[in-house]
Amino acid sequence: MLLTEEKIKKLEKTANLIRQSIIEMLVEAKSGHTAGPLGMADIFTLFYFHVLKHNPKDPFWEERDRLVLSNGHICPVLYATMAHSGYFPIEELKTLRKLGTRLQGHPHREYLPFVENSSGPLGEGLSQAIGMALADRIDGKEKDRFIYCFMSDGELDEGNSWEAIMLAGKHKLNNLIAVIDRNNIQIDGNTEHIMPLEPLADKWRAFNWHVIEVGGHDFKTLNEAVEEAQEIFEKPTVIIAHTIPGKGVSFMERDYKWHGKPPTKEEGEMALKELQNA
Repeated sequence: MLLTEEKIKKLEKTANLIRQSIIEMLVEAKSGHTAGPLGMADIFTLFYFHVLKHNPKDPFWEERDRLVLSNGHICPVLYATMAHSGYFPIEELKTLRKLGTRLQGHPHREYLPFVENSSGPLGEGLSQAIGMALADRIDGKEKDRFIYCFMSDGELDEGNSWEAIMLAGKHKLNNLIAVIDRNNIQIDGNTEHIMPLEPLADKWRAFNWHVIEVGGHDFKTLNEAVEEAQEIFEKPTVIIAHTIPGKGVSFMERDYKWHGKPPTKEEGEMALKELQNA
């Protein structure tokens, strides 16, 4: 997956536009999560515009890669990225969380069938992704595509996350790649104050996973991490991506209080101005 400097510049511009859409969506909805979506914009951009084998014009293409979003509350970045990549009109983003919308506060397959899974209760996405990876193995398709699972660090407080991690390690699911948004915050505070996760990488290794740690905002190193993960054949891989919650908006960055609240109209205008001048 060659990533040229020209392509990186395009990805950076796209990620910035996606962040602007996230702010606009949340201001319009007056509800939703801010920090996580902004922090994950670069990773979503890399996947939808460079990594994933998918086709927005044929979203049900059988040979597509699967991307499972476990922490569904960051769906503004999922919706914004899918809209910018052509799955549905960008204008529809303004319907986030409104009555009758396809863009629910957590992704719902019945309303938006382009997404691979419904999510909301934390800790379930990896189990769903494991089911898809096992199904491909049974069907003899595990070499045809990858199953990706995007997760939050906070949801690793859930015991069923570790049951899934153990199961994937047992079955050596080399077609499964998990990506953790290691932003160190959750709704009540910093993760290491609420329920310490470290040494996180060692824990995953103990469950027979290949572990890669990387910065979550550098497209070159992120892409290299994905390439490495795709070349591991004896076990599943987890990419621990260290991200900045609220990335791109200075008064939101690294502040856990933005985990679960939207910007006001005035705050949104400030945020958009900063992003547009970036």
